Amino acid sequence: MLLTVRNLSAGYGPITILHHVDIDVHAGEIVCLIGPNGAGKSTVLRAVAGQLTPSAGSVKFQDRQARALSPAAKGRQGLIFIPQGENVFPNLSLRENLEMAGWLLGDRRQLARRLADVKAAFPWMRERWRRPAHELSGGQRQALALARIILLKPALVLLDEPSLGLDPRVMEEIFGHIRMLNQQGISFLMVEQNARKGLSVSHRGYVLEQGRNRLTGAGRELLADARVQKLYLGG
Repeated sequence: MLLTVRNLSAGYGPITILHHVDIDVHAGEIVCLIGPNGAGKSTVLRAVAGQLTPSAGSVKFQDRQARALSPAAKGRQGLIFIPQGENVFPNLSLRENLEMAGWLLGDRRQLARRLADVKAAFPWMRERWRRPAHELSGGQRQALALARIILLKPALVLLDEPSLGLDPRVMEEIFGHIRMLNQQGISFLMVEQNARKGLSVSHRGYVLEQGRNRLTGAGRELLADARVQKLYLGG
């Protein structure tokens, strides 16, 4: 088991969003969280990442207690968080964005090798390498965010809404990159509002409602579940 979340409760100020949520991620899995707006999906990621302090429950990463660790400490242990939306530094160049993430490596020669790996995976970045990130399209910005995974080679990525604001063609490209990275041994706990797409690329899924577990199962099983189809897939 790579990640074990048990009885997780968390919220913002006096408002509790999550109520005793349980989540598991096995090594090599893509796990997708789906549910209506306000269900607490992104709050799960923030609490696991360390951006939000849970009020109760436990978070174990690689069989070690991780609830109280900072995001940087978790990053050094192989757990990184890629938030939704504004997940790059717009006024920094592509190279500078990646070097900001690469400080976790602590080795300049290793960083140089990993930057070369990024260019090999995303050849279009070569000609924009020293250009500011604000010149990129939405899909290119998301690709730049995903490039941190190639750079850091974490065990687990917490990924929030990778398809947000993308047209269908670009969305397919981004999910293609996610599948490729997963085939290289990287696991994902992903929040995706496009439930059909998220479940179709996932080994397992969880349905959250009002901050609580409602359903869980294999991605294909949830896609075929009549309750999921009616409530979340428009069928």
